[in-house]
Amino acid sequence: MIDYFNQLNQMLGAYAGITISSYIVALIILIVFFVFAQVTNFLFNKVFKILTAKTKNDTDDKIMKILNMPIFYSIVLLGVYQSFSYIGILSNFSDDFSRVIKSMAIIIWIYAISKLANVIISGLGFKFAEKTKSTLDDELMPLFQKLSNIVIIFAGIMFFLKIWNIDITPLLASAGIAGFVIAFAAQDTISHLFGGISIYFDKPFRVRDRVQLESGEIGDVLEIGIRSTRIKTFDETVIVIPNNIIAGSKIINYNQPASKIKEKVTISVAYGSDIDKVKRVLLDIADNIEEVEKNPASSVYLSELGDFGLDFLVITWVDNPKKKYTVKTKMNEEIYKRFNKEGIQIPYPTQDIYLKNNE
Repeated sequence: MIDYFNQLNQMLGAYAGITISSYIVALIILIVFFVFAQVTNFLFNKVFKILTAKTKNDTDDKIMKILNMPIFYSIVLLGVYQSFSYIGILSNFSDDFSRVIKSMAIIIWIYAISKLANVIISGLGFKFAEKTKSTLDDELMPLFQKLSNIVIIFAGIMFFLKIWNIDITPLLASAGIAGFVIAFAAQDTISHLFGGISIYFDKPFRVRDRVQLESGEIGDVLEIGIRSTRIKTFDETVIVIPNNIIAGSKIINYNQPASKIKEKVTISVAYGSDIDKVKRVLLDIADNIEEVEKNPASSVYLSELGDFGLDFLVITWVDNPKKKYTVKTKMNEEIYKRFNKEGIQIPYPTQDIYLKNNE
């Protein structure tokens, strides 16, 4: 038996200048790394799986499942590299062998990281988007998911080319020129997209907020999309405004900083009317309208001595901007009824004509 091993050792040494003991050590190295890979596989499939099963969210379960594969194969590849490096059987091709191992590791990890990004965005990003009132983030998430995959794959290609010492400068230059051409051709689309993103992060308004546009239209925000924002006016028509335009316009938001809104009603009474009585009647009318806030309290002012009567200003607070015109209608109706009942006259424009008799 000893003679057999000696003959085998001499044969291998003559073939590659390597002793049998070196092959045994290299095999042991490979086995150790493979056993270590199996241990990590056991930890991910048994221990970590039990721990992540206790959480309410299944995102961590998916993350552990995805990480298991690249870590297992990375350990195996490292074991193969260390084993072959020890025996030096590929000494003449060590650089190429190292590049092959690194390239395989990059492919494995790019695939894993891409899946990780999809799981994280789907598990956390989409759930967060569902909780918000805006639909913009719901539309942005699939776009962000695709962009993240493109960035990851592009980064992997760059690493791959760098490992093989391929000059990427011409590629980056051509990519820059192509990107410039695409950006120039799609500048309007990109402008709308960034306008939508600025609306999402700046939050000048939200879905269902009542807003007044710079052009004067008033309506409720129906939808904030990637390209445009939709606003429904009082006559049930929908205005579609590109995001880059609305992001650069002056917008009045009646729901910010709070939903309360001030409503003003002006009314004239005839000269000679009891001012204190008029104030009491107007305050009583305001206090008995359901939609009018009690805090802050309504107030009445004699604002002007008009051409045809005494002008009073009633200031009330409404709990919701959408009730603004309802309150104004109720106020005017009650003022007319109560003034008739209380004998308070509402003047109307008159003009006296004096005829001069020359006789």
